[in-house]
Amino acid sequence: MRQFVLLAILLLFNASALADAIPRGSKVAFLGLGFVDLSTEGAYNGERDDETRRLVLLEQLVEKRFRDEGMVLVDIAPVSEKLANISNPGNCYGCDVRMAKTLGADFALAGAVHKISNLVISMNLFLRDAETGKVLRARAVDVRTNTDRSWSRGMNYILKTAFFKE
Repeated sequence: MRQFVLLAILLLFNASALADAIPRGSKVAFLGLGFVDLSTEGAYNGERDDETRRLVLLEQLVEKRFRDEGMVLVDIAPVSEKLANISNPGNCYGCDVRMAKTLGADFALAGAVHKISNLVISMNLFLRDAETGKVLRARAVDVRTNTDRSWSRGMNYILKTAFFKE
């Protein structure tokens, strides 16, 4: 009897995880990642080329993973002018959902990288239903060191643990 209960619990848990999967072929409006520099260094020296390049690297990493998982990334060109005026699409009071809906997407995907210091970088990514605005997936991580490798590892961890469980 005990084995049956354990098996039933495992099957239910696994079934709920599968039901929660993002359907292949879903249309996703990836609105990018914002960069918020809260560091003293940023206040004095301004924008750094290596961090700008890393942000592009992360966006490419996210786009590739979603495509590899069978998602369709919609063209965001129709909202590019509006998006250009938003510094952080991950924190724009629902503009991500409104833009995704305008684009005919099923989901809005956005996030941000917060530089606390040259040692502490915090990043997040979330997926919201374009119809309801409900957050379906979200994760935030802190990484140590300001390098291509640490940023990539942080975003890969987010994708692996919250979006596409392996």
